[in-house]
Amino acid sequence: MDTKIKCLIVDDEPLAREIIENYIDRIDHLELVHSCSNALEAFNSITNHDIDLIFLDIQMPDLTGIDFLKDISPTPKVIFTTAYSDYAVEAFNLEAIDYLLKPIEFSRFLKSINKILKLSKAHATYTSDQEDSNNKEETEYDNIFIYLKVEKKMQKIFLKDILYIESLKNYIKVRTLEREITAYKSISTFQSTLPSTKFLRVHRSFIISIDHIDSFSTSEIELKGIKIPVGRNYKASVKETLGYY
Repeated sequence: MDTKIKCLIVDDEPLAREIIENYIDRIDHLELVHSCSNALEAFNSITNHDIDLIFLDIQMPDLTGIDFLKDISPTPKVIFTTAYSDYAVEAFNLEAIDYLLKPIEFSRFLKSINKILKLSKAHATYTSDQEDSNNKEETEYDNIFIYLKVEKKMQKIFLKDILYIESLKNYIKVRTLEREITAYKSISTFQSTLPSTKFLRVHRSFIISIDHIDSFSTSEIELKGIKIPVGRNYKASVKETLGYY
């Protein structure tokens, strides 16, 4: 790839910026345009330079990385670099390329860059000495989880394991690959915590996992042998999302 990817670092921690700067310097396809400590500096940099990729921290003074990203348009590609796992779902909804948890190892950094290079139709990829020869790509989504309060205990649920969510008036039933969990929460509130690229509301009482769909029609969706009805008011969005004609 002849054109280098122009990078911007936004992080209020000097050491964190220094680490990413060093990593960028070690990769020929990347070019560091600016490294800044807050969102205002970052906004000025984006205004005055062509930026392809932002390495963005989340917890910063005055304006968080999440809010900063929502305020800029058009949005460059973003890789979040943070010490907090709590914002992974929201980052996923904002279509971030990756979500790196500090301390960030170079091998993990390389995997993120590989994603960028593939999106840019690059012919060369980088691999780490620690990677397996098959170079299987890690999916951050596989590690995203939520907690639901069930009988005074917080139950951990990985999003990748959820088949569907069913509304039971003031409660919801979450059906996973291995169990059912009932919690006091509205389905609309729960829907707001889920990545829209992975979950789809198909009925006033049902949200389904797109990844677990076995078959579907205009009237029902089947997941692992379980049939979920498609509501009349949701048919259009189901067709649009799943590409049914």
